[in-house]
Amino acid sequence: MQSWQGKWAVVTGASAGIGAALASQLAARGAHLVLTARRKDRLDELAAKLHAAHGIKVEIFPADLARPETPGALFAFTEGKGIAVEVLINNAGFGAYGHFTEIPLARQLEMVQVNMAAVVQLTHLYLPAMISRRSGAVMILASTAGFQAVPFISTYAATKSFDLFFAEALAEEVRPCGVHVTALCPGATSTEFQKVAAQPDYAFRSAESPDGVARVGLEALAAGKPVVISGVRNRLMTASQRLAPRRLVTSVAGRMFRPPQG
Repeated sequence: MQSWQGKWAVVTGASAGIGAALASQLAARGAHLVLTARRKDRLDELAAKLHAAHGIKVEIFPADLARPETPGALFAFTEGKGIAVEVLINNAGFGAYGHFTEIPLARQLEMVQVNMAAVVQLTHLYLPAMISRRSGAVMILASTAGFQAVPFISTYAATKSFDLFFAEALAEEVRPCGVHVTALCPGATSTEFQKVAAQPDYAFRSAESPDGVARVGLEALAAGKPVVISGVRNRLMTASQRLAPRRLVTSVAGRMFRPPQG
């Protein structure tokens, strides 16, 4: 990770949770940052804190990745500043919990845009320059939910499955070009995700810390690992799922996530 010192990193969803932790750990290693998220006040606060603590340069770009034009606008912003992006952290994402037919369609389509389409757009925009200079790194936040179908967070789990396989395929494509791509797959983590997704407390009883997840992800990205699962418990869980019939795994997940009646 020391090779990122003095280089620029873009972090999406940087205002809280894993995104803020990733930004903080990159700053501690001397990387300059472009931080983007919807909440300008939080970006301003984080930017000032990281600049004061580590003496790095920080640019902020308040924007909503649910808007299809945002990835292009972010790319134009960094190009206009003459910033050569060495590390792209596709962290932004959210979920929604409940019966598929009861979650507003607009909310689910926003989820598809943020969790999938924006990831593809940003990666497509920033990757060519990395390949040309034979140096760069792309992290894509997937999830342990991406390894299986999960009823009652069905759209979210499907988007994270896309992120996982997209990252794995790209990692193999660009490996000969000196570029690393890593899918970071955390399980339950102590962030705002639970509140935004409206998931029950029992799903987060063994939640990891954002700092721990970020550390695992950045170490894997620097080492060129295409996939990393954060947490021993999560690694054991995903390994056991591969041994069981898919129908059984989905049935068990359905019982675990089923909303309470009434």
